[in-house]
Amino acid sequence: MSQRTYRIHVAAELSGVRVELIRAWERRYGVLQPLRTPAGYRVYTERDVALLKRLKKLTDEGVAISEAAKLLPQLLDELETAPAAAEPVMGHGAALASWRDAVLLAAEAHDQGGVSAVLDEVLSALPPLKAFDGVLAPLQREVGDRWHAGRLSVVQEHLVTQVVRARLVSLLHAAPTGGRRHAVLACFPEEEHEVGLQGVALRMRHAGIKVTLLGQRVPAADLGRAVAELKPDLVGLSAVTDAGGPSFRATLAQLMRVLPRTIPIWVGGAAAEAHADIVRKLGARLAADADDWARRVAEE
Repeated sequence: MSQRTYRIHVAAELSGVRVELIRAWERRYGVLQPLRTPAGYRVYTERDVALLKRLKKLTDEGVAISEAAKLLPQLLDELETAPAAAEPVMGHGAALASWRDAVLLAAEAHDQGGVSAVLDEVLSALPPLKAFDGVLAPLQREVGDRWHAGRLSVVQEHLVTQVVRARLVSLLHAAPTGGRRHAVLACFPEEEHEVGLQGVALRMRHAGIKVTLLGQRVPAADLGRAVAELKPDLVGLSAVTDAGGPSFRATLAQLMRVLPRTIPIWVGGAAAEAHADIVRKLGARLAADADDWARRVAEE
């Protein structure tokens, strides 16, 4: 299995050593020899991060970096012989924020390769649910917020979303597929935003629930036929884009008519939350988040 690596901004956050200092220490004293990605970015191993922490501790105690650099052989021996002494860095809050910031900077530069490189780093460093909860989901929300505020163009938003969707698909393919309970997940017929629903599917699969994920823009009649044949324990519907109360009511009513009344219907997403009263009046149930959906399937 390949070792975890971190871009320089993440290594800086994890070690407490500024990016400028890391570069200066490399250039003047050769304290690190970072690897390079195919795109040319510096990447640092966990041992590199641990070494930076040791060097920072020494300099904080008054040792000049020029003198601390002379201790490199001893410090490296200590890290090699006592790897468990290195502090775990996975899931560090600052690192999660730094990964998200790095993706946004790459998006602003129209650098899809940079977006891919950062998210590949995330997936190699974090377990699937941590990667989704800590980076992919909040990143997608931030991208949407920036697009709505005019701070990202449609092209920049799509550039990130395509990569996020592809990485989520890879996580879903690697997730467990069996389970005693079964959920069918689909977007509203005109809904194109499926990243949130993919996250629900990922969480359910890791909770031991079998998932049939139908994705975006599922026609009501086709969904009804699929559910009648599959006979799942739950149907989950995602409604993100809000076209207003009347439109939401009409669409959900149409879906409820084609779905068996014996199967619980859960609806989630920003539009569903905005029209929670309609969800309840039509006999469906509002799902607050992915954890809520997974819990409800287990309880049904």
